Amino acid sequence: MSDLDLPALAEREKAKAGDELKTPMKEIDDALKACTFGKFHIKALFIAFVGFMAGILASSTTAYLLSNAECDLNMNLVQKGLLNAMPYIGMLLSSIVAGFLTDAFGRKIFLIVGFGGLFICTVVAGSSQSYEVLVSAKFFEGLLFATSFSAAVSLTAEVCHVGIRDRMILCQSSFIAVSHILIAAMSWAVLTNDWRLSLFDGKFVLNTWNFYLYIMSLWALAACIMYSLCLPESPRYLLTQKKYDEAREILIKIYKENTGKPAETYPYYNIWKDKVIDTIDEDPEHHAKMSIRHQIVAGLYNIKPMFQKPLVVYLAMTCLTNFIIMCMYNVLRLWFPQLSTIVEHHPLQDGEDLCVVLDEYTANLKATTQNITTVTADHICVPSKSGHETYINSIILGCVCLFPYLVTGVLVNKVGKKPLFLIFGLISVAASLGLRWAGSKIAIVSLTSVCVSITQSMLSLNQAMTVEMFPTTSRSFAISLIMVSGRIGTLSGNIVFPMLLNMSCVIPFFALSGSMLFVTFVAIFLPSKKK
Repeated sequence: MSDLDLPALAEREKAKAGDELKTPMKEIDDALKACTFGKFHIKALFIAFVGFMAGILASSTTAYLLSNAECDLNMNLVQKGLLNAMPYIGMLLSSIVAGFLTDAFGRKIFLIVGFGGLFICTVVAGSSQSYEVLVSAKFFEGLLFATSFSAAVSLTAEVCHVGIRDRMILCQSSFIAVSHILIAAMSWAVLTNDWRLSLFDGKFVLNTWNFYLYIMSLWALAACIMYSLCLPESPRYLLTQKKYDEAREILIKIYKENTGKPAETYPYYNIWKDKVIDTIDEDPEHHAKMSIRHQIVAGLYNIKPMFQKPLVVYLAMTCLTNFIIMCMYNVLRLWFPQLSTIVEHHPLQDGEDLCVVLDEYTANLKATTQNITTVTADHICVPSKSGHETYINSIILGCVCLFPYLVTGVLVNKVGKKPLFLIFGLISVAASLGLRWAGSKIAIVSLTSVCVSITQSMLSLNQAMTVEMFPTTSRSFAISLIMVSGRIGTLSGNIVFPMLLNMSCVIPFFALSGSMLFVTFVAIFLPSKKK
């Protein structure tokens, strides 16, 4: 062997030693990078959109059907508020458990069960003839959506290499804004009709809002079928279970679908073939029991580092920021139709701002409540359907919410997630503070749209930073925890906001601005990159 061959040999030995030091989790990122970006990832995004649409409908349909169904179900204001909150109560009860089980048993099974169950519950809600049935169905809709949400976010992130993962997550998060536009448009198209079908001598009656829920249930059915037939299990999850052959086969399929080349040309065609698999248990039943027990124990072991420094500190910070951001996001989003209606019936005069109108409205509402009269026996309940302006403003808000995602998708890799998060936090503070002095319909719609769109982008950035901070073995559980904190924020905000509004208009808007300023301060201490 010549001396010229020695450096080359040394380099090969060094590279070989480096490869041996690589863990499967580090190797899979290189393997996914070799798959490139292509048809598979576009398909995964499309299916994620259908899933997000189905899930958002679980909590959004109640806001549109309340006025239509109030007479059919004899709902008062308290019952309406409970119906609006019921999906979030279901989400709270299932999110943490579902996140842990998703990390232990895989993403795909929870996507199929979650969206399949969501379809059934929505059909039950559409068939409801009483308030009790509808509110129960809405509870289970929220429970099943939370079961599938963390799995959907994790699966999309885990079929991407690090170079495109942030943009994939942001693109997936933008589906929320697109969903709100489509939901408003579909609600406008369906609920403005006057449909009624009476069966069994009037014992079973379907009104417009019943058909509306039937139509909306098709999204969950489509998501269940697509996740079942068109997407594989997460290859990263399979690696945590030491299922190397299955993970390799999935990577090869992604490569073939994206590039159109034969499997033999894949640079990682033989990856992990040298990994030793445990011997086969001769008793399948005993093996199944041990496997389930092993997965649960392994899942508990995997989440243990989350509650140790530094991850426990990061978890507490992301949960706190998500609590406040989601509180502001959903308070403004869910109260926007009501604010739009108030301003529609009370046009702003010269020198008046939003708080003047809202304070006058709350004062009149108190007087009306104090002077309420007894309803006569021949009283006929006439539902007050939402006007066209409510749907138009909702569509405008959804369209505005798309813009920050386009900007974020371009800047996230150049600027970084944390700097963007801080900038968006300051913008939300200014916009929510300006909303208090808004003096026209255009200003109210514009500032509300900015607040909602910016906070929505902050939620997606928070999720992206969570995905980056936590390992695959506990990622779904971490996402579930921050989503639980956010849903608690949603419930708390929608209870506290009308109470503060009843005291004085300025209090809730100053409270929202101050809260977002606090979020921006906390975010300074979040890590910029995974450690």
